[in-house]
Amino acid sequence: MNAIHTPHLPFYQPAGNECALFEMAHDNGLPLLLKGPTGCGKTRYVEHMAARLGLPLHTVACHDDLSAADLIGRYLLKGGETIWVDGPLTRAVREGGICYLDEVVEARKDVAVVLHPLTDDRRRLVIDRTGEELVAPKSFMLVASYNPGYQNILKKLKPSTRQRFLSASFDFPAPADETAVVAAESGLDAERSANLVRLAGHIRNLSGMDLEEGVSTRLLIYAATLMAKGLSVEAALEAAIIAPLSDEEDVCQALRDLAASVYG
Repeated sequence: MNAIHTPHLPFYQPAGNECALFEMAHDNGLPLLLKGPTGCGKTRYVEHMAARLGLPLHTVACHDDLSAADLIGRYLLKGGETIWVDGPLTRAVREGGICYLDEVVEARKDVAVVLHPLTDDRRRLVIDRTGEELVAPKSFMLVASYNPGYQNILKKLKPSTRQRFLSASFDFPAPADETAVVAAESGLDAERSANLVRLAGHIRNLSGMDLEEGVSTRLLIYAATLMAKGLSVEAALEAAIIAPLSDEEDVCQALRDLAASVYG
């Protein structure tokens, strides 16, 4: 499928019907859950679709300490008086924009309680601290993502939450598509971009090595950007691929050896 790229849209290379799915979810007031490995394009997809639909985007990078109050808002002391400050979820509901919760499984458990009324036919956000109950406008959309490969017993998305969302699965693009993405994002020529993608394929297929994940498309773009600016292949691979993937010297050396075999 052809890439979608205009001067006003972040570059995105569709892999299937995910753009149509996003539009249908938005038009029908349905939340969307994105599943896939780190760096495979989930965030860029949301940025692209928000720009395509002309909607404000509020992105939240979820973490262990993220609470419902961080999303909804809290009272803060400013200039000697206490005022209420909306959180990103509340702002998205008020504005009718998109709230994107990246790696939602990392957030604290009380976040799910807040999301549930927004992910059914109520489409409501209750703000206990102010006594408000906001009804989400038609243009509001909730999008969340997570990486199933990182889930464990303590960090797992409950079925009661997962089944409130439409779901789209993401993976690394096919080699030709990934080459097009790397070249478009970095300015590197297609031949050298294809070599990077070929190396990534070998790394992703490795087994028995101490790597939590294969190299992301994001890291390939970093490497390609450095190469396009004149850095040597060896230095670019070291800075953008090998060092970010592992701190273990034996693993790094194995990656260097693999790169040498790919680049001859």
